[in-house]
Amino acid sequence: MDADLVLWRSPWRVVKYSTLETGHYLLECCTTLAQHRITCLAASVIIGSLVALHHLPGSHQEQLAVIEKYVLMCSWWIGLGILSSVGLGTGLHTFLLYLGPHIAAVTMAAYECQSVDFPEPPYPDDIVCPDTQTGVTIWSIISKVRVEAFCWGAGTAIGELPPYFMARAARLSGAEPGEEEQEFLELQEKLKNPETMTTLEKWKYRVQWAVQKVGFMGILLCASIPNPLFDLAGITCGHFLVPFWTFFGATLIGKAVIKMHIQKLFVILAFNESLLESSIALIKQIPVLGVKLEAPIRSVLAQQKEKLHKKAGAADAAAGPQGNILSAIFEKFVMAMVLYFVVSIVHSLAQSYHKRITKKEKD
Repeated sequence: MDADLVLWRSPWRVVKYSTLETGHYLLECCTTLAQHRITCLAASVIIGSLVALHHLPGSHQEQLAVIEKYVLMCSWWIGLGILSSVGLGTGLHTFLLYLGPHIAAVTMAAYECQSVDFPEPPYPDDIVCPDTQTGVTIWSIISKVRVEAFCWGAGTAIGELPPYFMARAARLSGAEPGEEEQEFLELQEKLKNPETMTTLEKWKYRVQWAVQKVGFMGILLCASIPNPLFDLAGITCGHFLVPFWTFFGATLIGKAVIKMHIQKLFVILAFNESLLESSIALIKQIPVLGVKLEAPIRSVLAQQKEKLHKKAGAADAAAGPQGNILSAIFEKFVMAMVLYFVVSIVHSLAQSYHKRITKKEKD
């Protein structure tokens, strides 16, 4: 049973199966690469040239360092976006862990400093108020975090591609559908008797209808709002052989442009001065705990504001015990989320291997 393939029930079996499945995927990747030798050769030449350029001394090194830093920053946010959407709902929620807190920090700093022209460095690793105040608007804060948000949104769009490609490959090859494609086919069967469908299945059908009947605009609509059922959109597009650029173009615009502006606006409005004060006032009204929570929260906010006015290099000295405690709690929370993500991947690999060998035995 797949339900028994979890680490706390069959640890050695899960580790063995997940390792074998990882080896199977690596072998498939090597086979695919061997079939595209020219592409691999071209990629190797480009990578080799970039590595040589990085190590070659000269006047270009200063500009190259700036470009490398920018590319690494974009790659970091794209990677976090991919982690957030990959895995058919089991992804790491990196908006809550990274991008959301980053936008919130920039927002609070902008209102405190009355500027978004933070010195670089230390920004974006650390935020220090500039010497001059230029004024702050919601649009200026949105513009300040636009690159990070766009890259993260683009990463979430890339993370939606595996369901699309799996469903498309299964349809073209006529192969046995995977678990996700099987769920999609079961939904098609239930459409023959709509009265037996659950509420969740009805919503899934609405997503499928929007994607299948409306096309580009339907995909764009589904991608532009927080939608936990969007994996079904990718499977539907793959199954009905929707052109790649129609699917990916609509997904990229929806997730990286429209939805990210909605999410940015929400975080920025939630962390302005007046709403923060209102939130603290509401916390104070909580019976018993309210008064005890108010003082530490105000202390942490005061320390953060003091830290913003420190000169670069001296900002770390402003962190107090409350700030250190909250940082430690957040770090442990992030570690727990990452651990859960890794464990879910191990379970998924082990269950995938078990299904594959079971199917081979039946055949």
